[in-house]
Amino acid sequence: MGKDSPPLPVEDLTPLQAAAELEYLALEIAAHDTAYHQQDAPVISDADYDALRQRNDAIEAHFPDLIRSDSPSKRLGAAPAEGFTKITHTRPMLSLDNAFDAEDVSEFVARVRRFLKLDPEEIVELVCEPKIDGLSIALRFEQGKFIQGATRGDGTTGENVTANLRTISDIPDTLPPGAPDMVEIRGEVYMGRDDFLSLNKRQVEAGDKPFANPRNAAAGSLRQLDQTITAKRPLHFFAYAWGEISHEPEGTHWDMLEKFKGWGFSVNPLARLCTDIAGLIKLYDEIAEKRATLPYDIDGMVYKINRLDWQDRLGMVSRAPRWAIAHKFPAEQAQTVIEKIDIQVGRTGVLTPVARLKPVTVGGVVVSNATLHNEDMITKLDVRQGDTVMIQRAGDVIPQVVKVIMENRPAESKPYLFLETCPVCGSHVHREEGEVAKRCTGGLVCPAQAVERLKHFVSRNAFDIEGLGAKNIEAFWKDGLIKNPADIFTLKDDHEREIRNREGWGDQSATKLFRAIDERRSISLERFIFALGIRQIGQATARLLAKQYLTLTNWRAAMVAAIDPEDEAYRDLIDIDGIGPSMAEDLIAFFDEPHNIDVLERLEKSLNVADFVPPETGGSPLAGKTVVFTGTLEKMSRGEAKARAESLGAKVAGSVSKKTDFVVAGADSGSKAKKAAALGVTILSEADWLAMIEG
Repeated sequence: MGKDSPPLPVEDLTPLQAAAELEYLALEIAAHDTAYHQQDAPVISDADYDALRQRNDAIEAHFPDLIRSDSPSKRLGAAPAEGFTKITHTRPMLSLDNAFDAEDVSEFVARVRRFLKLDPEEIVELVCEPKIDGLSIALRFEQGKFIQGATRGDGTTGENVTANLRTISDIPDTLPPGAPDMVEIRGEVYMGRDDFLSLNKRQVEAGDKPFANPRNAAAGSLRQLDQTITAKRPLHFFAYAWGEISHEPEGTHWDMLEKFKGWGFSVNPLARLCTDIAGLIKLYDEIAEKRATLPYDIDGMVYKINRLDWQDRLGMVSRAPRWAIAHKFPAEQAQTVIEKIDIQVGRTGVLTPVARLKPVTVGGVVVSNATLHNEDMITKLDVRQGDTVMIQRAGDVIPQVVKVIMENRPAESKPYLFLETCPVCGSHVHREEGEVAKRCTGGLVCPAQAVERLKHFVSRNAFDIEGLGAKNIEAFWKDGLIKNPADIFTLKDDHEREIRNREGWGDQSATKLFRAIDERRSISLERFIFALGIRQIGQATARLLAKQYLTLTNWRAAMVAAIDPEDEAYRDLIDIDGIGPSMAEDLIAFFDEPHNIDVLERLEKSLNVADFVPPETGGSPLAGKTVVFTGTLEKMSRGEAKARAESLGAKVAGSVSKKTDFVVAGADSGSKAKKAAALGVTILSEADWLAMIEG
């Protein structure tokens, strides 16, 4: 739901309604992440996207027990595109949480103070920089030489664009004496406005399609397979952070920016150091006034805690650091007409209405589509085909519908009636109590759902099978070659001749496809779990389950056992920090369906699903241990304590059981400490806990 028109205020939602809306938001935001980060072709505006995330965060804050492990708050971006080799970042390239007004900025600083337990008089310095609208890049230098450069990708894995980055004059080939033996410089590749206009003029003169905006032009230029094309494009680079480094820097973030300049990098000249919220807001307003006259596009400001020791303590959540935030600029608006409202059917049967707009230019970008999210939004806004609507965008992408211009409504206008049957299979459409979206009840018989599930199975974050893109999946399904995921791995045995003789295929392309399938017969447990497309089970949840159960055999046995709510396996499942009853129900429902078990058994015969290997934790005494925190800690906040425990390889649980290894009991610890004592679980004081983790 857009932040301008949520179905209900968050505080009025029931738990059932909140769970349903969080599911919808997880699916919606994941699709937009792929469009933006992977395809350089976003389908909603920055404002619309930010509103979706803001709504998700608000619901999660009000219903913390319902936070999904595939929550957008735990996800980074989207997998890297095809065409370049892939590079795994030694440290994740994180996204940033957003602030939309001064109140959000104040709350960010207040959260930092609470997390670090700072005295009220303690000054919190922040580095403030314009948020460049470009492409995030990591540059690796060893022994002073530039050896490798990669895009952000999904935050974990990016594209190797080293050769193209060498053509950018702002990126030095070598670092001066005194630089670290190994350092990864992070920043933004961008294209200036004047250069963008000149490039588009040349594109048009050559009969080529012009770029929509400077960011797309920069991304498209950097992703050229022919580096000579990139060399002709006027790209620039601003450095603003670092990743892996041979020795941890000392001092402050500002000190590091000064070092970057000394090493030959460009740092944004508008960056400032502020010591209070008033200074942040004043700088934000000043930059906002200059925004239209700057030589490059920006879409907000970024604020970072200056002290590096505080950054270390604050750490990160799944997708963003706790020590930084982006303060976004307001959206741009324009009027256009809704020519048609279409309905799209997703993998889990969710029906999503999409407005087809009369093309309109907003801030220099032509847009023609906008999601209407669900029936409630259409009803609330009273959106109809033929309506003139106000749309808004921020940054460089497609808008959201803000309101209907009632005085322009045609006399013959009729309210939009949401479908009662699936537009693909004709099955009845049902909306369960508390859910915000209608679903097709066709399930496995609905072609749209079956095809979308198959697309998900072969997607880049799942099996990542080259040659089985959306069009081929649709064609193979329509012709009966693939009906479920297991059919993919018997495709050569069952249909080799037919595929080699298909129009547009032939021996070479068929051989390439079969080879790509064979290359994916080995897969990690977490990717396998994610690929199954179980409702609510996204990448983060899949990894959580893999970490908990370690092997496919263990996981399958535990899920089957958990079908019985009285079984210990069910209690173990819901005790995992991040898995609640709603998510457990969807997991159990999947394993309670005989068809799914049949597919799993067929897949196991065709695949090698690797056991989960926990990351190295340097001999930590907490590795593999289950820890429960209770009571009030004096030296650090509960959030910091949990983050430290997880970084040392521990599993943090929400309740005490006989499988708990340690209970860390602060002041007023209450019932959890009593239960731990009754079960004979080791109880640690805060001092004991600190001594253990600090070695």
